[in-house]
Amino acid sequence: MTSKTPQGGVTSREELSKVLAESAFARIYNFTLHSFASGECTLIVPFDESLERPGGIVAGSVLMTAADVAMWLAIMTRLGTDAMSVTTEMATTFLNSARREDVRCTARVLKLGKSLIYGVAECSTDGGKRLTHHMITYVRLENNPAGLLKRA
Repeated sequence: MTSKTPQGGVTSREELSKVLAESAFARIYNFTLHSFASGECTLIVPFDESLERPGGIVAGSVLMTAADVAMWLAIMTRLGTDAMSVTTEMATTFLNSARREDVRCTARVLKLGKSLIYGVAECSTDGGKRLTHHMITYVRLENNPAGLLKRA
């Protein structure tokens, strides 16, 4: 059973996990849902050699994608899985590198506006070493009159 918050947000691990599993762009990274709360989501990025760049470190693009997907799911905890929103801006600071280890990425909604959603995300190792800091802005596409985004 899935229950909704008054704003339509998700309160079910199964529902968020289903969105994650059905999203082809995220599926290639094998992200798993670690935890969530209202306006927050934490993903695990399991280590895979295919995600390494030369030099044996996890590619920065993997961490950026993890932050983006974690924010997308964090927004769903507030608005529900049918709410359409897309990234409009992401500023990333790389602080350290991950080497042959799983990564944890936590995103948090800071402000849920009528048009824009502001948030932050951080990726870290299981040992707590901070790898990245991301500032992310999403736009809400409530009416989507052009039909640019359609769910299958």
